[in-house]
Amino acid sequence: MMPLQTTYRPRGPLDLRASVGSLQRGPRDPTQQHAAGVIWRAIRTAEGVATLALAQQSDGSVRAAAWGPGRGSALAQVPALCGALDDARQFDASLHPVVAHAHRRNPGLRLARTGAVFDAFAQAVIEQKVTVAQAFSAWRRLITWRGERAPGPTRSPLRAAPPPEVWRRVPSWEWHRAGLEPPQAKTLAAAAARAEAVERAAHATAPSDPLLALPGVGPWTAAETRIRALGDPDAVSIGDVHLSHHVGYALTGSRVDDDGMLDLLSPWHGQRQRVIRLILASGPREPRRAPRLHTQDHRAH
Repeated sequence: MMPLQTTYRPRGPLDLRASVGSLQRGPRDPTQQHAAGVIWRAIRTAEGVATLALAQQSDGSVRAAAWGPGRGSALAQVPALCGALDDARQFDASLHPVVAHAHRRNPGLRLARTGAVFDAFAQAVIEQKVTVAQAFSAWRRLITWRGERAPGPTRSPLRAAPPPEVWRRVPSWEWHRAGLEPPQAKTLAAAAARAEAVERAAHATAPSDPLLALPGVGPWTAAETRIRALGDPDAVSIGDVHLSHHVGYALTGSRVDDDGMLDLLSPWHGQRQRVIRLILASGPREPRRAPRLHTQDHRAH
């Protein structure tokens, strides 16, 4: 099957790798890879699985090609994926010199929107309460075993994340073999049985986050789901082991806890995720003082 192709021309500066590359879950993510200046993504659409290739040109435009039965839908996602729906008009970087500096250094940083709520939810659940290495390893194994092979001329095979009905049927021993802890496996399997409720909750606007009503879902998981799937410019991943330390050190020179982080970010209410992304991209980093957290492998027990 021949690919469909198009060219996306953003209205302003776009750093494709900083914006879309952040969606990749580790260097061996089966759903997204970066090679020779091209970002490759495996996508599940209503029409079927597709492979999407994105390459930024010297004039700032993005050439996109897609293969597979879902190629038309994959190309239709390109503008949102590249930040076309990311509205920064209410963002005031001048409120803090560190944020202003990071904003000047990263004019093309956009908040990508995949539209794939359950994929983002599954990633977030898998990343609960474990090291990054453990989470990326579990994601890679589960997608390799349960994902669907994507078409296209990729250097290494890509696989699209499985639909909820496949997540629901994963046996307990397979979760264990992948390295996922029982609470996370239970949360993901239960949510897969209520995938439409997860989708509705992610899109709902209410004083109390509807995603938090789902068993096993806390503020961190809810925020990470919205950041990746919806490009939420205000979501804050409360409960992250390191995030409050990064934000506190960048803005004050000292660590803070989650409450302190929320206080520091309050001047940018509505745009707090944008501030966090800028700080992580170019803000000052606290020198590492402690050894890395030891990775525990529970699969042999």
